[in-house]
Amino acid sequence: LQLVESGGDLVQPGGSLRLSCAASGTTQDLRDIGIIGWFRQAPGKDREGVSCLSFGSGGTNYTNSVTGRFTVSRDSAKNTVYLQMNSLKVEDTAVYYCAVDFGTYKCGGHESLYDVWGRGTQVVVSS
Repeated sequence: LQLVESGGDLVQPGGSLRLSCAASGTTQDLRDIGIIGWFRQAPGKDREGVSCLSFGSGGTNYTNSVTGRFTVSRDSAKNTVYLQMNSLKVEDTAVYYCAVDFGTYKCGGHESLYDVWGRGTQVVVSS
C-alpha cells in the first residue's frame, strides 16, 4: 500500500485548504485498511495526531485544537481521504501526513501503531 498526500500550500490566516490522501495498492490492501489518520509536524515540534477516520464505523475524531475547523471525509470510489481545513491559523503550519493502520477500526491509538505513512504535504499559514 502507498499513500500520497497533496493539497498543501501557502494560505493566509482565516483561509481554507483541502488536503488529499490517495491510497493505492492491491485490492486486499485497500480492503484491509482499518483507519486512516492525519498527523502533522511543525518545525521544532513533535509530530501530533490531527484527525482519524475509521473505515469500519465511519467514525471520526479530532484533536482539540482543530475541532470545529477541520473535517475528515472519504471518497471510497477514489480510495482517497480528505482533510478539509477551514479558519486556518498560523499555528496550523506544519507538514501534514496521512497514515494507515491495518490492525484496528478504532481511532485513538498511538502513532507507532500505524503501518504505512505518506511522505507529507507542506501547509504554511502566513500573512
